[in-house]
Amino acid sequence: MSRPNVLLIMADQLGVQGVPAYGNPIVDAPNLSALAGDGVVFDAAYCNSPICAPSRASLLTGQLPSRIGAYDNGAELPASVPTLAHYLRSAGYRTSAAGKMHFLGPDQLHGFEERLTTDVYPAGLDWTPDWSLGPEDRLPWYHDMSSVLEAGASEATLQLDFDEEVGFRSVRHLFDLARSDDRRPFFFFVSLIHPHDPWEVPGASWDRYEGVPIDLPAVPAIPDGELDPHSARIRSMCGGMGLEVTDDTVRTARRAYYAAVSYVDDHVGRLLRALETTGLRDDTIVIVTSDHGEMLGERGLWYKMSFFEGSARVPLIVHAPRRFGARRVARNVSLVDLLPTVVELAGEGAAFEPADPIDGSSLVPLLGGEASGGETDTVLAEYLAEGTVAPMVMIRRGRHKFVRCPGDPDQLFDVAADPRELSNLAASPDHADLARAFRDEVAAR
Repeated sequence: MSRPNVLLIMADQLGVQGVPAYGNPIVDAPNLSALAGDGVVFDAAYCNSPICAPSRASLLTGQLPSRIGAYDNGAELPASVPTLAHYLRSAGYRTSAAGKMHFLGPDQLHGFEERLTTDVYPAGLDWTPDWSLGPEDRLPWYHDMSSVLEAGASEATLQLDFDEEVGFRSVRHLFDLARSDDRRPFFFFVSLIHPHDPWEVPGASWDRYEGVPIDLPAVPAIPDGELDPHSARIRSMCGGMGLEVTDDTVRTARRAYYAAVSYVDDHVGRLLRALETTGLRDDTIVIVTSDHGEMLGERGLWYKMSFFEGSARVPLIVHAPRRFGARRVARNVSLVDLLPTVVELAGEGAAFEPADPIDGSSLVPLLGGEASGGETDTVLAEYLAEGTVAPMVMIRRGRHKFVRCPGDPDQLFDVAADPRELSNLAASPDHADLARAFRDEVAAR
């Protein structure tokens, strides 16, 4: 079989709770559902940092934020760090990108031969948090609650204009690839800004949910005084402390988010139709994922920046029916696994020797139906951005998730038995040995 093309589609802030393939019965996303129906769906995929720039840097480098110094949305990914685009170019691939990459500093390519659009955000380094500030001391670029309180229909916004350009240029690029004399296989990274807040969506997307009952969060808002310290900091930083958000407001915000997912799904459909029309479909592996999730009001929290499932867990769908049968994978994986996976799929296989040490491992065995995949049952993730007072580390291994932040009480959840993460087992005598082992592992790192 010839070396495949790879189309990697990233939707920003797309949590699994907004995707029908992961159990949402309300969201209308037929194209994502079709990919999942014929593809490999990873049920326990996580980002390696629940915020945009570090997560994207980790995906592209296969390395954790602490290894590459990409700690927050103001941290530059060093140009000397090889990325997935570098490896694929050296393997003979044509590499291109469109949409939000969140590259900071002067290197706006990081191995890609071409970018079809500018970025949606400036490339400056000013989104650097000040850990000396208290949670009530806001920097001007912090999230606030306006996206929740003002969600609804809008026909023209910065984000809509951006995604319209990304979608148009991406479809045209697929046609350009098909008629090009350059016969190299391609790696094309298409990155949409939706469903990232603010949730201002086209009327056509909004109207798809007219009369549709919108669900409330499974876990109601936890009172301010009962939040764990990190959740309290995040809520305070976003201006949510003491703010009463009615059920109607929550439903409106969730409706707008669901409509934004449908808007993304429409763009996915256009890309898939372009592959079909150009004859590229059978030779192209399509991967759909996100840089992090969205709390969407669960526990009374919004946006990301925590290690709860809504924020840290992401969809990951690999559609390559000529190579892999449809299946669901239960083992824990993360975005750093995509670099070695795609490089192996590109034909490097066992010959791949990364120029830098990487923290991910190939998912190809899991794609092929093997029950295990090397180190892939352990996920490591880090958060070192706004809303914390010290570096946070998450370890997800087997059924357990452990979160350590110096100065905060440890958190230990049995995600299999307690998927809503309501019972912290870190202080339980029955789990003392497990919590101690996790704590020692974090300290050793």
